[in-house]
Amino acid sequence: MSLFGTDIDGGLVLAQRVDQKYRPVFDAMDPKDRAALAWYFLPHRSGKPVVGVTRPCILKWYCPFASQRDFPSGHRYCINVYTGCGHACEYCYATGYEPDQANCKKNFERGLLRDLADLDKYDVPVAPVHMSNSTDAFQELERQVGQTLFAMKQILRSRRRFTSVVLLTKNPAIPAEPQYLDILRQLNSLPGDHPGKARFEQQNLPPLRVEVSLAFWRDEAGAFFDPGAPAISERINAVRKLTDARIPVVLRIDPLLPRSPLPNGKTFADFDLPEAQPLDDLERLVAFAAEVGCMKIVYSVAKITQPRFKQLSPTMQNLKRAYEQLCHPQRLDFHGGSWRLPHHIAQHHVVEPFLAICQRYNMPATFCKQNLVSTP
Repeated sequence: MSLFGTDIDGGLVLAQRVDQKYRPVFDAMDPKDRAALAWYFLPHRSGKPVVGVTRPCILKWYCPFASQRDFPSGHRYCINVYTGCGHACEYCYATGYEPDQANCKKNFERGLLRDLADLDKYDVPVAPVHMSNSTDAFQELERQVGQTLFAMKQILRSRRRFTSVVLLTKNPAIPAEPQYLDILRQLNSLPGDHPGKARFEQQNLPPLRVEVSLAFWRDEAGAFFDPGAPAISERINAVRKLTDARIPVVLRIDPLLPRSPLPNGKTFADFDLPEAQPLDDLERLVAFAAEVGCMKIVYSVAKITQPRFKQLSPTMQNLKRAYEQLCHPQRLDFHGGSWRLPHHIAQHHVVEPFLAICQRYNMPATFCKQNLVSTP
């Protein structure tokens, strides 16, 4: 059979060339599904003996650069609706590869329609879809161009091709608007012919979740670290609207920061930083999540990412100095383009006090990576 077609044999020939780092996912599939993954994700006409999941798509493999042994995300999709983000959060990991300014993607709508048609053409097995991991699908640009609304409508039309639909945002006021709420409610219901419908119903799993980033309780802290994002009070009100409308919400208290006192009697003020997450504020956030009925809390410890083609901002330089003080005489870990607190220090000084609060409120709390890979 021809390599360039929709046949299973041709897809399996193509799949044999997949880069080793994706093999755990491809090898776990039965032949038909393995061929479908190859046709959808792998470049058909590449002359390279080894290929990655680099076929041009809007509806992409979730993390096309990660080894599945190190980051076992499996077969799942990501739609980064825009490039860049207007929130300008100081700690954003996407500064390592995303542009500074928020922009629309060229031919976004046409590309997404093509990708959805290809899912049917190649009969790709169902998987979760995430919007977005490198930008905010509901940043203010959405009010001008509505590309996320378009994407939600098209995913709804192809709902049987996706399991969970996950939307991550710092601006929940937009999805709380009536035209978005209506689509969210529909996305939260699987059609009768959906291959995963029985499993979702038996396990009482919502097939939609809106993950809202809310790392700070006070507007002053938010304005310092999230200067372009909506005010904390606005996000809190919007979360209430979403949960009142019975939209499943995950609260992301993410990232977590250390707090004073640091070793040798130092405080955050010594590094020109505010006390952004005192334990009282974290307790208010967790209590809020419990009050409004959030599904769970997602967390991670702030890392300090080296921006692309730029120096660290003064704020992140100061945070790096505070990190160095906290872990002295050890050095910070550096990998993946970011400085991080050594694991045992992060756990003891940052994570464990936070998890103790979550436990008191009976709020499930999941580390961000585990949250991703466990999304059905």
